[in-house]
Amino acid sequence: MVNRRQGSAAIAAGIFVLAAMAVVIGAAVVALFFEAAGSSAQTSPFYDSYIWRVARFTLLQASLSTAISVGLGIPLARAIARRQHFVGRTWLIRLLAVPIGLPPIIAALGLIEIWGRQGLVNSGLLWLGLAEPVSIYGLPGILLAHVFFNLPLATRLFLTQLDRVPSEFWRNADQLGLGASAVFRLIEWPFMRSHIAAIAGLIFMLCVTSFTLVLLLGGGPAATTIEVAIYQALRFDFDPPRAVTLAVLQLILTSLLLGLLALLGKAPEEGATLGQSTYRHPDRHLGSRVSDFGLIALAALFFVSPLVSITISGLSADLPRLLQEPIVWRAIATSLAIALCAAGLAVSLALILVRARHAAQPLAATRLWARLLRTTTTASTSLVLLVPPIVLGAGWFVLLRGRVDVFALAPVLVIVINGLMALPFIMRVLEPAHTTHMARTERLSAALGLTGRHRFVLVDWPGMKRAFSLAVAFAMALSLGDLGAIALFGSQDVITLPYLLLQRMGSYRTDDAAGLAFLLGLVCLALMVFASRETARPANETMPLTRRHSA
Repeated sequence: MVNRRQGSAAIAAGIFVLAAMAVVIGAAVVALFFEAAGSSAQTSPFYDSYIWRVARFTLLQASLSTAISVGLGIPLARAIARRQHFVGRTWLIRLLAVPIGLPPIIAALGLIEIWGRQGLVNSGLLWLGLAEPVSIYGLPGILLAHVFFNLPLATRLFLTQLDRVPSEFWRNADQLGLGASAVFRLIEWPFMRSHIAAIAGLIFMLCVTSFTLVLLLGGGPAATTIEVAIYQALRFDFDPPRAVTLAVLQLILTSLLLGLLALLGKAPEEGATLGQSTYRHPDRHLGSRVSDFGLIALAALFFVSPLVSITISGLSADLPRLLQEPIVWRAIATSLAIALCAAGLAVSLALILVRARHAAQPLAATRLWARLLRTTTTASTSLVLLVPPIVLGAGWFVLLRGRVDVFALAPVLVIVINGLMALPFIMRVLEPAHTTHMARTERLSAALGLTGRHRFVLVDWPGMKRAFSLAVAFAMALSLGDLGAIALFGSQDVITLPYLLLQRMGSYRTDDAAGLAFLLGLVCLALMVFASRETARPANETMPLTRRHSA
């Protein structure tokens, strides 16, 4: 009776959370559609040539970014897989995970340090006598930044597939004396080909919904994506009809992309591998060795140089003066408070949904509503990604405008948006751990009569403490690096580290921006190191695969 009562309570709580999520997201979407319908009857914003130019550029930059990332990810993954023993291989593969947890604003600043007008690349080109330096702003800069984030992701996913090739395949290839081209055609390519569509679709989705990188590197109206155009329409032009039309267009576009991803199949999970699950004899031809190590060296240089540059610039900045500014400490405190609240919200919602799914599992075989609840719970956390932060914020801006002071509610709105955006990733941390934990302890706890608070303190918390710590650390890191929601609702009263960093960059105070980026990077790095240590321990939790560039 007690277990049945607890199961009913868990199911009821899960239904309540699903309803609350539907209200928060649905209200924003409905407000956008009603506003778009009213404005289109008056001004027909869908016929605005600017809107369609922005849509075309959004698709163009996403297509090119995806093609470059996937096109370079295949040979880089092959090079790493073929060279199983070289100094620093383990650290190189770990380096591929760094962009997953790196705030986009820090990466953009590091790329500017290397590729900007006063950066190392242009300084070297000018020294060689070239009069036209490389411009990082506009389409080239957007592509460069997206490749910086997505090439490591594509490489790790392709490398995971190569690591799953059975050892027998490599032994047969050695016995038959197959060359590099035959090995690629008969062994490597079939394993990677089956996942190319899913990997490309995932990267394309991330590039379409990119916000921070395009905002910082876009370079004007000619290089603006839909999300940046929404932000500009609300914060600078104060043109709600145009912002609503763009938001509706973004919703339609992301819906089509998610539908396409569903048809292509689920993106492959990232395994906790160092590329040594199967042994293969390396190709000892001099040409292949030179090409493999050359490609690996160039990729490592491309990934490491912005991180080293922003570290050097941050240490060279006047950190003592920055730390004496009250606004810096206020930004740090606000960032940590919002991140902690958003993480608490995301973890709480995820735990309630996970418990509801578990409680409905025994009834799913005979009860239709239980099957629907389990399916809806899984689908809802994925469909959260359908509405990017800037679109969700625009919907609530339109909904609350004229009724309350929107900027007075900024902390609450930012916390809710950041918490919802982290929910799909936190679910992937907590659900496997909860499933394993319940399989080990549920019957024994029921036999001992442990329920409620006593069970949580004595059984659940010790058993899932590692998963909870990992989820909180990852959710806080995502929220700390967010610029999507705070860029829309931020003000001098509500200011975070990324928002303050954006202001200093806008006023050309690059030294201050480098120092703030260094401080933000230290906090995020500490969280990601903690999360990586928790993941490395012998437990059943796994790190989430992707991050949103719109953060």
